[in-house]
Amino acid sequence: MGRELDLKDRTVLVTGGTGGLGRAVVARLLDAGARPVVTWRSERETGDFPYASRVRLERADVGDEAAVARLFSGLGDLWASVHVVGAFAMSPIADTSAADFRKMFEVNAVTCFLCCREAVKAMRRRGGRIVNVAARPAVVPTGGMIPYSASKAAVASITQSLAEEVKGEGILVNAVLPSTMDTPANRAAMPKADFGKWPKVEEVAETIAFLASPGNALTSGALVPVYGKA
Repeated sequence: MGRELDLKDRTVLVTGGTGGLGRAVVARLLDAGARPVVTWRSERETGDFPYASRVRLERADVGDEAAVARLFSGLGDLWASVHVVGAFAMSPIADTSAADFRKMFEVNAVTCFLCCREAVKAMRRRGGRIVNVAARPAVVPTGGMIPYSASKAAVASITQSLAEEVKGEGILVNAVLPSTMDTPANRAAMPKADFGKWPKVEEVAETIAFLASPGNALTSGALVPVYGKA
């Protein structure tokens, strides 16, 4: 149990809520009394989703402009929008194609842009919170993953620029910047790593939930490092 969050009966959208970090975010929001709306694309995402009976599930491709507009138009009294959808890839620049570069921007930056845009439209009358997920390589130079780093840097820029744009409308916009998180997939990919230094998804989710809550009354335009001990 983390800090008390005043999210009771507040509608919070979580894109990518069926993934590792997304599930932790959904769990924390449910614990705080929120009403999560969780996006999904394929049946495999929802087959073992433990919170299916406690959230509103919406099938949507958040990289599709029309689909995102439809999604947000049906959310009603949206309080917060948390954008977890994303992808990771790494390779040396000599082995990276233009298609690889574009794919990272489509999955990471374009989805963030579209969801931020529609969230602002939905929140303008009442205010609200937007939380994006960038990454440590967006601000800490890291070799071997230029498309990923650049696309997450775009997420960071969207966050800060949008925060400035809507600062007079009661909408606070922030992003978390995780390092490698402690997930089964990451452990399998890096079996020799020191897992104890990685941030736990529950710890990152706690930060996201606070930024999405009314308890965050001041912070906007922040890129919050959630690096763990690395």
